[in-house]
Amino acid sequence: MVVLGVVSPQHILPLVPICKTQIPPNSAVSSETQYLTKRKALIFTSSSLISSFIYTPHHYSATAFQIDQFQQDEDRIVQLFEETSPSVVFIKNLELAKGSNDSTKVLANDENAKVEGTGSGFIWDKFGHIVTNYHVVGKLATDQSGLQRCKVSLVNAKGESIAKEAKIVGVDPAFDLAVLKVDVEGDEVKPISVGTSRGLRVGQSCFAIGNPYGFENTLTTGVVSGLGREIPAPNGAAIKGAIQTDAAINAGNSGGPLIDSSGHVIGVNTATFTRRGSGMSSGVNFAIPIDTVVRTIPYLIVYGTAYKDRY
Repeated sequence: MVVLGVVSPQHILPLVPICKTQIPPNSAVSSETQYLTKRKALIFTSSSLISSFIYTPHHYSATAFQIDQFQQDEDRIVQLFEETSPSVVFIKNLELAKGSNDSTKVLANDENAKVEGTGSGFIWDKFGHIVTNYHVVGKLATDQSGLQRCKVSLVNAKGESIAKEAKIVGVDPAFDLAVLKVDVEGDEVKPISVGTSRGLRVGQSCFAIGNPYGFENTLTTGVVSGLGREIPAPNGAAIKGAIQTDAAINAGNSGGPLIDSSGHVIGVNTATFTRRGSGMSSGVNFAIPIDTVVRTIPYLIVYGTAYKDRY
């Protein structure tokens, strides 16, 4: 073990008093000499005090600058969340009780319905199209009973929380993407700001907004941890080019946006590795690159199915 700051006694130099003249006994020293010596000591002491006062403002200035910088960074993240969160929606999958087909009551208070799962999504355009993961709405997409419903909670331009029943427009399991649509007549909504995943760099900041475990409007922060990853798709294929991040993504975050420091979407949060048998996130999370989303979603909106399968 190395102990820092310990000095052996033989290395300790004798302390020498500063600004004090040693006057040998019986020496003849004039009063003028003693006066000059005291005057020099006084000048030296005063100079030291002045130096300390000159140094202190610089020290406080640097500290104040750091505090101000931290405050600016914090304010920037707060503003980022406040501007982006109105574009993020909370998706709840419901299964109606047999014999019940009244969606009005279901949307009001989940009456006579079983919650099958929750997820996230984001508003794509002013017409009410919503982007999410296919696995979030997979039960609704494959429903044969007619009992599956999808309830979407969102915020309109006035800041009012509203709940709407969503219908599936199109799905693409190969990329784990789906498009929902809600009726926004009479409600203005805020589409998310779409960016690009081209040119991303490992180490740059990123932020995830979603509804983990049903906790709406949750923000987590991190960095882009890796690029060009390959993750499994719901149909057994491989999604290539995925973004790896350490921004916390948990159950309920799926389908939500991964955004950059400018508030632009760079990916759709879709998967996380969990510790075997624990269900706990390992901190290794993945998002589908937004460039893949931009190529896929318009075709889903127009044709209702993946471009490669539309014929």
